[in-house]
Amino acid sequence: MHFTSEQRLDDGVLEREFTLGEIPGTLWTPDSAVPVPLILMAHNNGLPKGAARLVARARNSAAYGYAVATIDASGCGDRPRSAADEQARADLGRAMQAGEPVDEIFESFVGPLVEKAVPEWRTTLDALLALPEIGGPVGYSGWTALGIHLAVVEPRIAAAGFFAGGYVPRTQREEARKVTIPLLFLLQWDDEGNPRQRALDLFDAFGATEKTLHANLGGHTGTPWFEVEDGNRFFGRHLT
Repeated sequence: MHFTSEQRLDDGVLEREFTLGEIPGTLWTPDSAVPVPLILMAHNNGLPKGAARLVARARNSAAYGYAVATIDASGCGDRPRSAADEQARADLGRAMQAGEPVDEIFESFVGPLVEKAVPEWRTTLDALLALPEIGGPVGYSGWTALGIHLAVVEPRIAAAGFFAGGYVPRTQREEARKVTIPLLFLLQWDDEGNPRQRALDLFDAFGATEKTLHANLGGHTGTPWFEVEDGNRFFGRHLT
């Protein structure tokens, strides 16, 4: 892991950009004399690590006392995408705008994206846990499809917060019963791009014995800010 830049923010959080082979990432760490727990924070469906909503969440959680890391995994952010990925992304956008069925297009786009992303997140996790300022345990926050698969294959993840999406690939819907770690599931009741009932069915399918559903009125990007604070408290119960 090679750090390429760093700056101390007004809240005392240290923000550092890094590269790990071809993987670009950002790490936020609080001013702490002891190693701190880590939260892996992923945005949905290939949006960049520098997206404003993700950065705001990351900085808040770092100020709360966690190390927070995000990456642009393969096909995400500014990293190169295959022609097939670009075509699937364009087809998905057109179908959603036209109100046409999107399940098969979604599978062809998001399924491979998840499969490619998980190994890079695990490689990043290896490198992060080798840093002296990070002591574990590890949480995950963000994109549901990626989080399901990562939680199933990565035993170091102790708790997860998912932003509920009705469109989750079939493979991850089947994997949901294997997710047994404590879970916080956020649902936007009026999410224009994700069917509510599918999200509720997915919550029901999770195998966790401790799982909490928070539903709020509003569209896809309208998650109330107080849910970030509640998320910090949720991780506080399971990462300390």
